[in-house]
Amino acid sequence: MFDLKVMNSVLGELEEERGIPRDKVIEAIEAALATAYKKEYAKRGQIIRAKLDLNTGTTEFQQVKEVVDESTVRFVNEEDDEERKEEFEMDAEGNPIIPLPRFNPEQHITLADAKFIKRDAAVGDELVFPLETKDDYGRIAAQTAKQVIIQKIREAEKVSVVAEFGKRQGEIVTGTVQRMERGNIFIDLGRATGILPYDEQIPGERYRQGERIRALLYQVEESSRGIYLRLSRANPQFLVKLFEMEAPEAANGIVLFKAVAREAGSRSKVAVSSSDPHVDPVGSLVGQRGVRVSTVTSELGGEKIDIIEWSEDPKTFIEEALSPARITEVDLDDAEHKATIKVAEDQQSLAIGRGGQNVRLAAKLTGWRIDIQSSRGDKIVEGDPVAGDTEQSEVQPAAE
Repeated sequence: MFDLKVMNSVLGELEEERGIPRDKVIEAIEAALATAYKKEYAKRGQIIRAKLDLNTGTTEFQQVKEVVDESTVRFVNEEDDEERKEEFEMDAEGNPIIPLPRFNPEQHITLADAKFIKRDAAVGDELVFPLETKDDYGRIAAQTAKQVIIQKIREAEKVSVVAEFGKRQGEIVTGTVQRMERGNIFIDLGRATGILPYDEQIPGERYRQGERIRALLYQVEESSRGIYLRLSRANPQFLVKLFEMEAPEAANGIVLFKAVAREAGSRSKVAVSSSDPHVDPVGSLVGQRGVRVSTVTSELGGEKIDIIEWSEDPKTFIEEALSPARITEVDLDDAEHKATIKVAEDQQSLAIGRGGQNVRLAAKLTGWRIDIQSSRGDKIVEGDPVAGDTEQSEVQPAAE
């Protein structure tokens, strides 16, 4: 018999601190008791079920038998069964036909016999037979029961963690740096540990053990080895979620993020629009005196952020994407999805950016391949939205 006060205390603690429902813990205890009973007292092949009564603290044990007939099992003697193992019947395609399971009196009961016990019994039903209650278990049986409880609780906790963090996928989570291994950072998120891979970190950032950190939970992965909560600070969506935290207009869907191009830790371009004509999408993200964009920039380690207004007109959108440069002319080639841009000489370095970064991000943002030419028509640089590369010729851009 169980101590009900202790039992309820443990159930409440597991539910509150580890998010494991009471019924799952009870299920684990019942499975463990059934395993211990089977190991110590049951006959080979018996299916044992335990039922714990939380009102009295007592446990009932039952043997379970499935109602069967000739369509679900084979009624054969041992000699016939041994001969059957030697040869398998083949189907029309030459594949072996897997025989029905053999009738086992410890697991099965015939339909005819079942009807004597339960008049409306049908094939596939389960009949339960009470067993003598036992309280004395050997060391091996008790140890086996303990392992079953631990395993069942871990499985229940795993399901609980997946359910909790699965709802938060795509959101920002906050945790504490636990340890660093081979460039990967393990972050304590409370009930689970998140992994911030090296290639999802912002270049140049350094983290110390015990330091609090925010990141985007972009993937909840369940495997046989455990649950992996994959985090990112380099993902463009992390930038979007930070703005949603700072700007109510973005959080409630008035300001829409149409496109984001990002080189984490260095520079990003964000194209936004507004579903309300009275709301300025760019001003909403910038904030009064730039306080909102400054907060996001500070979280990203000083990353420069260009916020532009999205336009359905490709020419206008491309001109805005290349800001702060002023564009002289935009020529679109729809067949090749290429935009040829002409700029004045004093705007060339701004249009291209340091190392071609401005035109590269503009190409990613707009989805157009961008060729920048001087006012004389000489090709200076090309930005590819897919590869994200820039190819320079003739004129080397000055640093921004």
